[in-house]
Amino acid sequence: MHANLISHISKYIELDECSIEVINKYFKPTDYKKKEFLLQEGQVCKSLHFVEKGCLRMYFINNKTTEQITQFAMENWWITDFFSFLDKKPSPYFIQTVENSHILSIDSVSYDAMLQELPLMERYFRIIMQRTVAASQLRVKYMYELSKEEFYLHFCNSFPQFIQRVPQYMIASYLGLTPEYVSELRKKNLS
Repeated sequence: MHANLISHISKYIELDECSIEVINKYFKPTDYKKKEFLLQEGQVCKSLHFVEKGCLRMYFINNKTTEQITQFAMENWWITDFFSFLDKKPSPYFIQTVENSHILSIDSVSYDAMLQELPLMERYFRIIMQRTVAASQLRVKYMYELSKEEFYLHFCNSFPQFIQRVPQYMIASYLGLTPEYVSELRKKNLS
């Protein structure tokens, strides 16, 4: 039984015991050690990943050969390269664990079969996708609207769990800041 996943889905749609059995049979649990890859650049992203326990990051290597983090995922969050998953094309991204993690994955064939068997899950995934797009839009707005310091402070206040669990240089990459600047901001805000 995938307790966290079932609990998360139940926040958005009503599940009965039969539905829970259907969901459980389609997801594959896997334990990953820190710094293990679920996806590497050039591979096709074949699965959607739900974080039961742990922390992951998605990033690409920019033209300055620097890692640019585009997404983090902790407990009860989803992570995947949706373009690659949907179009079956090679991904420009890496998905890597930041800490030891327990992940539930569903491949595209199982995903389609699950939606066929349990159409109510389409509603769940629509809601999750809408929330993901809305969060992405808000992040872009904040990137343009807030000063670098305000953007950092907003992130710290909104996601304190990341500050405690994710290395500072990764947070800097995600926010588009240098690690040195983030270090300065941390010192300034601790005093």
